[in-house]
Amino acid sequence: MIAITGAAGFIGSNLAHRLAGEGHELLLVDHPITAPKAANWVGLEHFRFMDHDRFLAALTGEMKSLAAIFHLGACSSTTEGDWDYLAKNNVGYTRTLWDWCASHGRPFFYASSAATYGDGSRGFDDRTHPGELHPLNLYGKSKNDFDIVALAEVASKRPTPPKWAGLKFFNVYGPRETHKNRMASVVWQAHGQILRTGEMKLFRSTDPAYPDGGQLRDFVFVGDCVDHMIWLWKNNAPGGLYNSGTGTPRTFLDLVKATFVAMGREPVIRFVDMPADLAGKYQNYTKAEMSKLHQAGYHTPATTLEEGVWKTVAWLDG
Repeated sequence: MIAITGAAGFIGSNLAHRLAGEGHELLLVDHPITAPKAANWVGLEHFRFMDHDRFLAALTGEMKSLAAIFHLGACSSTTEGDWDYLAKNNVGYTRTLWDWCASHGRPFFYASSAATYGDGSRGFDDRTHPGELHPLNLYGKSKNDFDIVALAEVASKRPTPPKWAGLKFFNVYGPRETHKNRMASVVWQAHGQILRTGEMKLFRSTDPAYPDGGQLRDFVFVGDCVDHMIWLWKNNAPGGLYNSGTGTPRTFLDLVKATFVAMGREPVIRFVDMPADLAGKYQNYTKAEMSKLHQAGYHTPATTLEEGVWKTVAWLDG
C-alpha cells in the first residue's frame, strides 16, 4: 500500500490517479475534504481514506504494511501569516513522517517548493544549500526549513529513508486544481475569466526590467511533476532535493495567449495593478535548473507549454 498525503489536492490527486492506473493499492490522506476536493477523486474506484491526524496515530501500529509515503499535504497559501501553524503543519508533520520512514526503511518523497528560492538572487539550482536561500514569504520559509532539516539528518549520518527526495515544484498547472480558487494556476484563472468576461486580466509589472505580461516563470504541467516523483521512486537516484520544472521559462503573455488559442478565441488581455499583499513578494523570474535530475538518469522531455495548456483546457471543458 502506498500512502499519499494531500491526496485530494492538486498534485496529490493527479499522483493518486496515476498510481491507481498502475494497479497500486492506495491510502489517501487529507483534511478537510471539501466538495471541490472530493471531486478530484472521481474515477478512483479502490482506495482507503484516512484523516491526516488519524494517519499519524495509525503509523504507530496498523500502517506497517506501507510501501512508501508521498507527502504532498501542506498549507500552500503564499499569503499565510500564522507561522506557528505553518511550523506545525508544514515542518513538524513532515518531520514525523520522515522519522517514521527512516525507522521503518520506507521510501519518502515530499513536496518542497520553488518558493524556497525567494527573489531568485541566488539562482534556482537545487544544489544550492537551503541555508543560503531567503524565501519571500512564510510558506516558502516553512518548506525551506524542512529542506534544511532533511540535509542536516543526512550530514549527521542519522538514519534516513532508504530512498527520499524533496521536490521543489515550480509553477504547476493542469487538471484537478479547481478547489484552489485564488491560488490556482494562471491557466485555470484565465479559462474562468475568459468564459465569464471574454478577456483576461494580468498584473502590471512592478519591475522595470520586465514589461507588463513579460514576467517569466517556469510553468510545468502537473503530469510532468508526477513523472518526476514516480521516476525518483522507481529508480536509484541519490537522495536529495530536486527541482520539478521544465528548465524553460515562458512569459505570462505566452501562457494566456496559449489559453485563448486552446479555447478557440482571439486574445483579449487587460493589465491591472498587483494586489498589495503580493507586491514585494512576487517572483518576476523563475527557471528550474534541471541538470541534477537529468544527471541522475531522468531524460523524458518536458511537456511544452502549448501542449500542457491544451490538455488543461480540454480537461476543464470536458
